[in-house]
Amino acid sequence: MAGGEVDWTVIVLTCQHKDSVFAFQKELEIRRDRGSLGRQPILLTVEDPKGQVGSGGATLNALLVAAEHLSARAGYTVVTSDVLQKAWILILHMGRDFLFDDCSRAFTCLPLEEPAAPAEALTCNLDSLLATLMHQVCRGSPPGVWVSSTDMLLTVPIMTEIDWHGFQGVRVIAVPGSISYARQHGVYLADTQGVVQDIFYQSPEDQIRQCVGPDGKVPLVCGVVFFSSEAAEQLLATHVIPPLDACTYLGLDSGAPAIQLSLFFDILLCMAQGVSEEAFVKGQRPGMGSGDNVQAAGSERSARSVLWKALHAVPLTMAYIPEGCYDYMTMSASDHIRHLTPHPGNARSKAFRKVAHSHVAEPQLLAEGCSVTNSLLEGAVKVGPGSVIQHCRLKGPLEIHTGCLLTGLDVASSVALRSYLLRDVVVQGHTVRLRGIPCKVFTLSGHHDDWQSMAEEGGTYLNRPWSEFFLRTGIRSHDLWSPDIPSSRRCLLNARLFPVLHASEPLGVGDVLWLVGSPLSPPGAEQLQRWRTSWRMSWEELKGSLDQEAELAARRATFFLQAQSKTKRVLMEHSNCSLLPLIRSAALEGYHKAMLETLDQVASMAKDPGVAARSLACIADLLGCLAKGEGGLRSGPAANAAWAQAFQHLEKGDILEGVKELAKERKKWLDRPVLLVRAARHYEGAEQILVRQAVMSSCQFISLRLATLPPMGRWLRAACPARIDLSGGWSDTPPITYEHGGAVVDLAVLVDGHRPIGAQARRIAEPELRLISRSGRLEGEMVVELVCRDLEDLRDYCQPHAPGALLKAALICTHIVDLASQNSLQDQLMEHFGGGFELRTWSRLPHGSGLGTSSILAGAVMASLYQASGHSTSVESLIHAVLHLEQVLTTGGGWQDQVGGLVPGLKIGRSKPQLPLKVEVEQITVPEGFIHTLNEHLLLLYTGKTRLARNLLQDVLRNWYARLPTIVQNASALVNNAEECAQALRQGNLALLGKCMNHYWLQKKNMAPGCEPLAVRRMMEVLQPHVYGQSMAGAGGGGFLYVLTKEPRNQEALQRILMETEGLGNFSIHTVEVDTAGFQIQLLEEDWEP
Repeated sequence: MAGGEVDWTVIVLTCQHKDSVFAFQKELEIRRDRGSLGRQPILLTVEDPKGQVGSGGATLNALLVAAEHLSARAGYTVVTSDVLQKAWILILHMGRDFLFDDCSRAFTCLPLEEPAAPAEALTCNLDSLLATLMHQVCRGSPPGVWVSSTDMLLTVPIMTEIDWHGFQGVRVIAVPGSISYARQHGVYLADTQGVVQDIFYQSPEDQIRQCVGPDGKVPLVCGVVFFSSEAAEQLLATHVIPPLDACTYLGLDSGAPAIQLSLFFDILLCMAQGVSEEAFVKGQRPGMGSGDNVQAAGSERSARSVLWKALHAVPLTMAYIPEGCYDYMTMSASDHIRHLTPHPGNARSKAFRKVAHSHVAEPQLLAEGCSVTNSLLEGAVKVGPGSVIQHCRLKGPLEIHTGCLLTGLDVASSVALRSYLLRDVVVQGHTVRLRGIPCKVFTLSGHHDDWQSMAEEGGTYLNRPWSEFFLRTGIRSHDLWSPDIPSSRRCLLNARLFPVLHASEPLGVGDVLWLVGSPLSPPGAEQLQRWRTSWRMSWEELKGSLDQEAELAARRATFFLQAQSKTKRVLMEHSNCSLLPLIRSAALEGYHKAMLETLDQVASMAKDPGVAARSLACIADLLGCLAKGEGGLRSGPAANAAWAQAFQHLEKGDILEGVKELAKERKKWLDRPVLLVRAARHYEGAEQILVRQAVMSSCQFISLRLATLPPMGRWLRAACPARIDLSGGWSDTPPITYEHGGAVVDLAVLVDGHRPIGAQARRIAEPELRLISRSGRLEGEMVVELVCRDLEDLRDYCQPHAPGALLKAALICTHIVDLASQNSLQDQLMEHFGGGFELRTWSRLPHGSGLGTSSILAGAVMASLYQASGHSTSVESLIHAVLHLEQVLTTGGGWQDQVGGLVPGLKIGRSKPQLPLKVEVEQITVPEGFIHTLNEHLLLLYTGKTRLARNLLQDVLRNWYARLPTIVQNASALVNNAEECAQALRQGNLALLGKCMNHYWLQKKNMAPGCEPLAVRRMMEVLQPHVYGQSMAGAGGGGFLYVLTKEPRNQEALQRILMETEGLGNFSIHTVEVDTAGFQIQLLEEDWEP
């Protein structure tokens, strides 16, 4: 644990109301499932034994409940304090009801977004506090019990370090504050060693000045305390001693009368070194508990006496965080609005967003200094500076001026809001349950109102004196307060202002807004009468009827409603915003059906196949999330016959019907994790169909010219170099290449003096297709020989692992064979060519070499077949023809390999972020003699490891469609590095070229983690001092490593170094030369064997 973030064993949330326990327990469980609470802590939501046990009583009760659960888990049948020895326990107190948020200060939403969070969600004060405690304040603490209130906004520096060496006892956390602020809060008096001498609360200024530290600030009580395991055991032991037993549910269940204890002024104060026993037990201090009668006061003195004896010897020290910031969440609307809006220079609000988790149709109408959180604003909704909107659905035209707080309002409220001047007002919609009946109640107050100020002693309503309000509206004092409330207690809190039910008409926000008054609609007798005849409640009465479970559910519904809008916007606008965190939340919180419907809608409506494909990929992610890590790997087959009809629609270009069929079939696969994963694979298969169709747009850049058929039996031979990708690879891969844009620097090379890849074709008299493929020399040659005499022999062309699949696909793509024709294969061959064809291919490179073998081979095959069938074409057309072939073959893949092997020398290929996909190639001009220099410094090392590019490709495409920020940033870095690499070549700068190669390898590893086998890492580590740069060729994972040596012709030295390194396996070193001639088609005079 030392130095690391806390991994909680138990988290306890205390709350006042029994009805709220289930709702808040669910909130904790959701956060655990999101991964924000560490590794599966025990989660407990505990109702305070009685409403007035105080923070101290609530702490003792929560500690008892936590110890009970830990004892039970450890196999004990009674509570034992031993379980505290190795536990990290967090107790969070929700405290009292809050005027401005029905779900308490803890669940007040902040205008924040966390793009890096694994699951997208609203950020509540509780979430912010949990993160601050886990990652900063509690970091490195020993086992024990942390206690924190949730009624404050706490900010501490990221690098906060608290010294726990030699710690014993109890430690309080303090942050700096001004003397003026401390007048209304608690403050610690500590000596120079940090030992707490006293705790003051709302004390006179001269007393507070005793606490001023060297920085001129006073250490504020910020509500966070740590009890060591030993101290927690001593506190727990008091729960069986009367009258402290009355603070726990056990004591109350035994009939003990409740008492009130303060955590700070009862439990902690007894440990302060400057407090005497007599003064403590008497309890004559602000903030200390005091009963309403003599018996209660006597019980509390007895309780303090017990606490003194049990805890006074426990050391109490203070940890002061100099840059920390503490803001208590007061009953002031102006304070609350200030807490939720950004202010220049305020560290706490620096990360605040003007728009957080909201859909705003016209964001330009939002002034600086306002905030909109978890809301949907349709149409022209204008929001002034210093105004806050939360959990609302509003429709313009509507103007909210400065200083307003609007929460919980629905679309129906918009009409009424338009009729009034909204400035410096607080309008809230509350979800309540009255005698079991759910309903919505609206409250209205002023920005500057003090809810506790007496009406006859300067109190205000709607920012004006009560007398002005009475005069303007016709309302009288007796309408608001019953005679049994004396004038000395009459205030806004207990004024029955807010209509709840009416005998004959539904109520809405207009039934409180009329109290504001409007130039367009001055208050009339009819409104007053309607108000008087309504059942009305004060805030004090209303708070007991708040339905916090329903309110949290309503907020969640609003969140996912705006999430659906966000999903549509992100997909339709081709945004690089990742939807995966939102997808995870929908799966976790039961909103997957709504999200699936939204994604279906976008996919079916999209005219752009790229948008539809990404939508289907998002559905695959959502299905995978619903499986919750069970059901097997995401990568797998996607050819179940049940999905065939949907796939057929997509293959025909009928996206609408295809998406409908997919959704129809999907419903049958949602029952179990294994079915969900299989369904996800088929959605990825559907997505790949659309990617293929998008890439097929490149066919328009293939142009053929008729040529004379070569003589029967004469070979057309194409021999090609391999390619080395110097930078930019992966940016050429669909859909990245047409959604982001790509740039790759490639080098055409001879390996050990040879062009290692080639194909040759010739016409033969027999109406058949003879296919012979030879591959591999380093790991042993493999030969495949096939004779195709029937169309059925070619129908497995789209199965990449079928024998001769690439050659069969090439025969189809060059239109030598038409599988859809009614004519037999023999008839087609005789009719068009007077016979059949023999096609031979070869590669001297091992499978998975990373040198672009399959794509370059495809180019050679296509070139030789075009010529043999009486056509000629350009290299540019061949590049796009190979793209087409690989989509037909269903292997996918980008364009860099064929660019590298078909275009001679050094070049950079580029594609724009658009469809149709077009590849443009620029030859790179280098200084005279640089090609020779490059030949002397560039080497290939065969690692002996086989590359599994297929798996790497699937992972990369899945991450791209999820728009993981690291992948999007890396795609841009790849393109930028390619341009820098091209510049290094133009300059003839080996050192800069090596730097680009090293960057490229890091970028490849970011794109496809797992592409660096251990043996390769060892190889690169020992070579690093001797090279300018190095990288695995292609996708990595195996195959060839290429290095740019510091010394020329350094093959023997590197061979010795590698031979002396253990664990490298069967490697070999090969020379390379830049091929400046490139591939050529030759008509051979005689039979030729490669």
